[in-house]
Order: sequence, then structure tokens, then C-alpha cells
Amino acid sequence: MSATNGRPGAADGGTAARTDTVAAVVRQWRAVHPDLDTGPMEVIGRINRCAALLQQAEDAPLRRAGLSRAEFDLLGALRRTGHELTPGEVARETFSSGAAVTKRLKQLTERGLVERRGDARDRRVAHVRLTDAGRELVDGILPEQLAYETAVLSVLGVAEQGELAALLGDLLARLEGRLGGLRA
Repeated sequence: MSATNGRPGAADGGTAARTDTVAAVVRQWRAVHPDLDTGPMEVIGRINRCAALLQQAEDAPLRRAGLSRAEFDLLGALRRTGHELTPGEVARETFSSGAAVTKRLKQLTERGLVERRGDARDRRVAHVRLTDAGRELVDGILPEQLAYETAVLSVLGVAEQGELAALLGDLLARLEGRLGGLRA
């Protein structure tokens, strides 16, 4: 246990033996501010760095298909829910703003990947669905994405992957409950 804050290993944060980029950043901050607890930086910094590295490589199949991550997320939301969604529902499913969804829907409609139809009862409401081409595109890219993710995670054993998934799931559930209302 660390004498500074009662957390196991918090005195060195486990960074003394680590060589990842966040460990180097933490060591630098500790040299400048030895009195500050950099534990949160070690977790959040590593999550952010992992996300950035994964997204750079993971987006390669999307780039080959001419899609951005956000466009694929939108198409994926329509595919996995299996039914039409309103633009507002798409925004909630993809954690995007309404304006961003409107822009993406316009681009994807022009490409023939989604189609919009008005609501017969309320002309202010639109419904969005995948076209056959959109469905084929998502179904064609998804196996490649999953194969990539499997390869990336193969550096961890199955038990480690399960443990990491559980820890991240707990963190996400707690953050969504606590911070979800703060999203703009």
C-alpha cells in the first residue's frame, strides 16, 4: 500500500517498470509535481491512448470502403437494431448531435446507403432505414472489423480479455449513470 493515498502501488503507480507512453508522461509530471496523485491520469491516459491507437488502425477497413467511423456507426445502428429509426433515435444510438446525424444522413442518402421516408401521420417526423446496398456494405465490413479486433486483443489471454471487459463495463456503467446527463 502506498503511504500517500492508501491505494496498492499508488506510490509508483506501477509506472517504474512500465515503458508505455503514459508511464513516461506520468514520470514527467511526478518530477514537476511530486505531491500530486497521478493515478487517474494513468487510467484515463491509457484508455485514451489505447482508443486512439485502436481507432487509427481499425478505421483502415472503413477508409477502404469510403466511410468515416461516424458514418459506419450510423449504418451499424440501423443494421443492429433491425428497424427504421428516426434521426433523433439515430443520434441517441450513436452518441451524436442531431446536426451531425443530419449531415451524415444527407451524405449517406446521396451515396444510396440509407433512405428516408416521411411519417404518414406527422410530416415533421422522418424515418431512416438501410438500403440493400447499405446492408451489404455493413455486413461486408463487420467481419473484417471483428477479425482485426480479435487480432489486436490476442496479446491478452481469454481470461484477461474477460477481466478487462468486465472492468471497463463496470466503469462505463458508473460513468454513464453519473456523467451521462452532462453530455451536451
